[in-house]
Amino acid sequence: MATRYAALLRGINVGGGKKVPMAELRALMESLGHEDVRTYLQSGQAAFTAGHGDEESLAAELSGALAGRFGFDVDVIVRDHAYLKGVADSCPFPAGELEPKQLHVTYFSAPVTEDRFAEIDREAYLPEDFRLGDRALYLYVPDGLGRSKLTEHLAKPRLGKGVVATSRNWNTVRKLVEMTEA
Repeated sequence: MATRYAALLRGINVGGGKKVPMAELRALMESLGHEDVRTYLQSGQAAFTAGHGDEESLAAELSGALAGRFGFDVDVIVRDHAYLKGVADSCPFPAGELEPKQLHVTYFSAPVTEDRFAEIDREAYLPEDFRLGDRALYLYVPDGLGRSKLTEHLAKPRLGKGVVATSRNWNTVRKLVEMTEA
């Protein structure tokens, strides 16, 4: 049975490095046997239907194919529609009342616990805040990412050690749910 997924590519087409044209990404994914491949924006997300594999094997397959085609490593997270919808539906912040630029989700390749973020004095960053979900971190930044002090702290390498993490704004979170609907 075929399943609808989204592939989230980390760190491509940002700042002039790791260029992956979306037409080439679609063609590469189709060459792997995926169907109904659609990309969204240039920042590295694609929805596709796969009749084989699971999230981890599909991510590894795509990451390897990207390295072979473009000559650089790209971290990839693959998630199915049920997971993406669950993340959107479980948002602990009032998503409907916020501007999409104020709300972001960081997707992790594996579960993370509160212990990883214990050193962060959350009150020092208010009104900015974050909450953990299922392999996801919800981030509320009322003035946007560009002005966020909490985001700078969350981006420290030791907090992401051992997991792949990639963030998307709320518009993209919603679009991924839509693109992966059967």
